[in-house]
Amino acid sequence: MIGRLTGILLEKQPPLVLLDVRGVGYEIDVPMSTFFDLPAVGEQTTLYIHLLVREDAHLLFGFATESERQAFRQLVKISGVGARTALALLSGMSVAELHQAVSSDDSTRIVKIPGIGKKTAERLLLELRDKLGVAETQQIPAVATSDHTNDIINALLSLGYNAREANWAVKQISVETTVAEGIRQALQRLSRDK
Repeated sequence: MIGRLTGILLEKQPPLVLLDVRGVGYEIDVPMSTFFDLPAVGEQTTLYIHLLVREDAHLLFGFATESERQAFRQLVKISGVGARTALALLSGMSVAELHQAVSSDDSTRIVKIPGIGKKTAERLLLELRDKLGVAETQQIPAVATSDHTNDIINALLSLGYNAREANWAVKQISVETTVAEGIRQALQRLSRDK
């Protein structure tokens, strides 16, 4: 599985970029939020990657942040939402705006994205509410006091814990803890709590 690529940016043609990684050129689709943050052609950049394997193709999707990639992965799990729709959604709104739209049950913001109708928007709101843990997600910024804390919370969320559990576990460990040690300690506490 390809999780991250670092290389020289060879081409930028929205939504596609060509990234040279040690002589191999990877074509990667990116949301516009990532596209606008890319450096100039010829400069080095790093993208978080989601590999989609289909019968007729292997497609790479790249994201500037881990939170964008996680949101994309949650979106493509929803019935009727393909990779192109998920990319369009993340191009039209940031992850924070998506969380806000889901928490406020605001389908009008989602319908404004090209290619997303009212029924799809309502299905997105319904299914994302559980997957993003919106009710508890709003508490995370208050606890997140360092980059390490955010990384630990994101790791726990990606392992299937909900935001409330991740939030509780992070409160139990020291802020100075490294990410790897913090994840280990959080998992120990969560396994004891179950």
